[in-house]
Amino acid sequence: MYEIIVVGGGHAGCEAAHAAAKKGHKTLLITSNIKNIADMPCNPHIGGSAKGIVVREIDALGGIMGKVADKTHLQIKMLNSAKGPAVQSLRAQGDKIAYPKEMMNVLNSLENLEIREGMVEDLIVEDNKVKGIILEDGERIESKIVVLTTGTYLKADILVGNTRTRQGPHGEKPSNHLSDKLKEYGFTIKRLKTGTPQRIDRKTIDFSKTRVEPGDDKYLTFSFDLEPQYKIEDQIPCHLTYTTEETHRIIRENLNKSSMYGALDDIEGIGPRYCPSIEDKVVRFSDKERHQLFIEPESRYYDDMYLQGFSTSMPPEVQELMVHSLPGFEHAKILKYGYAIEYDAIYPTQLKASLETKVLENLFTAGQINGTSGYEEAACQGLMAGINASLKLEGKEPLVLKRNEAYIGVLIDDLITKGIRDPYRLLTSRAEFRLLLRSDNADLRLRRHGYEVGLINEEQIERLNKKEKDIQECLEWAREQKLKVTEEVKKEFQKNHFSVPTATFSFEQLLGRPEITVEFLEQFQTFPYNQEIKEQVEIYLKYKGYIEKSYKEAEKMLKLEKKQIPEDIDYDKVNNIASEARQKLKEVRPTTIAQAIRISGVNPSDISILSVYLKKEYGKDE
Repeated sequence: MYEIIVVGGGHAGCEAAHAAAKKGHKTLLITSNIKNIADMPCNPHIGGSAKGIVVREIDALGGIMGKVADKTHLQIKMLNSAKGPAVQSLRAQGDKIAYPKEMMNVLNSLENLEIREGMVEDLIVEDNKVKGIILEDGERIESKIVVLTTGTYLKADILVGNTRTRQGPHGEKPSNHLSDKLKEYGFTIKRLKTGTPQRIDRKTIDFSKTRVEPGDDKYLTFSFDLEPQYKIEDQIPCHLTYTTEETHRIIRENLNKSSMYGALDDIEGIGPRYCPSIEDKVVRFSDKERHQLFIEPESRYYDDMYLQGFSTSMPPEVQELMVHSLPGFEHAKILKYGYAIEYDAIYPTQLKASLETKVLENLFTAGQINGTSGYEEAACQGLMAGINASLKLEGKEPLVLKRNEAYIGVLIDDLITKGIRDPYRLLTSRAEFRLLLRSDNADLRLRRHGYEVGLINEEQIERLNKKEKDIQECLEWAREQKLKVTEEVKKEFQKNHFSVPTATFSFEQLLGRPEITVEFLEQFQTFPYNQEIKEQVEIYLKYKGYIEKSYKEAEKMLKLEKKQIPEDIDYDKVNNIASEARQKLKEVRPTTIAQAIRISGVNPSDISILSVYLKKEYGKDE
């Protein structure tokens, strides 16, 4: 008898099992192949636009992805460093061998976690409550809560050319019956698709025809707790190349051989809109002369190079022609051909904000089974499912992050409120309050939540307290520190083509100017605080007006979040709302007016009618 069983050992499963076990609950992580725990079947990078902020949020809450990435990456850089802080995000090229190995070290160190192999084909269900799992050999394992993190393994089919093979990403046996059982229990199942490009032998690439893409020349970490675990000069570079007109000609002439363009006529799955195959790119963006491709190392321990941006389901003989048409790849040896994978997922509007399902009590789901794409999206869901499964066992309220608190909150709210059409990918544009949800302040936003749920310790929270105190002191120091306009000061301003101050200004006032930085001011007076504190102060003073406006907008949203909608509401009794709105409200069953507003197909007039109904029937204000 376990308290929590986590099914699946991918990035969602690792975070869920870690959170549950670290919180002291007897946990079983069961997966079809222990060797594939924390596997990276696609690109081994961690982070990226918006995703890097999610990894920082996972670390702030007490999760493990950021720490494992920091200890094992090949290179790291800050994306969009020339732009504003709202869109800056870390991206690390991971090591496909070292990352899973380090993750296993972490999991094996947990006293309350047991790991075993097994294929789960059904659930133990009594009175619409999950009581455990049933393996393919009929073995029953009981638990109080089950967390499903099955990734792309539910009825997985590998698609290459005109072939369809029932198997997982590495040729493993997929789960052939679990999604059918979920359907029997009342879940709506959706078919999705994703893909991966070729792996190329490093020794056969002519890198002189490509552009070098190195890591950053300053130390960076995902984790708020670790010092850098690498040397800048030891980072392994990536490279950039482009498709050619010849590449596009080969693709156009062979489109009917692609699984997605006629070679298979029974494909139901919809591919990721923001990570399309190269066939999709050539068809959808026919006016573009070329598409960029990143050549990325998979590990220090072998020579496979990942051809980012060249995902395809063409047959092998066409992939050979496509690859050899690329600059630097004229004599390249393909070690593994690209493929598409089609799989089952549940429709995510069937989830509560805690990631417990509405269909079966004590069943939580996280990761690609919920219709997302990406390691980071999976990991953050796994963390939240593990936390909330534990809190339910403890008789406590779930941790639900709001849209103004975290990208994790945006992701989960989007899933449960809007549903999906294709695999969901997190983007900065999905967040209304992205100036508040920055990479640099994830600990300030979320670490106290991690402490309250028991994943952050006293030492970590004391460091946070000191950081907050230092920020306030530094702001006060900048307010009091004045810069007198001497000849030397005038000279430095003129040399940098800055407008010369006509009077004595405080450092606080000067940092409000877009061109003035802490680094510039430190020519005249050193700030008595570390780099992290100076960065926080500079961002706040530069964007103070926008940040305060965002907080005011967030307050309006939070007022609507407090306007609860009763669980037992009968939307058929709400007269005069549009039929589409009625159907969507019945499907999603929002818990607040704010969530109802975000549902696609529910208009302001429907919200007004609903508010009047709630006031009349339940005595609730608009």
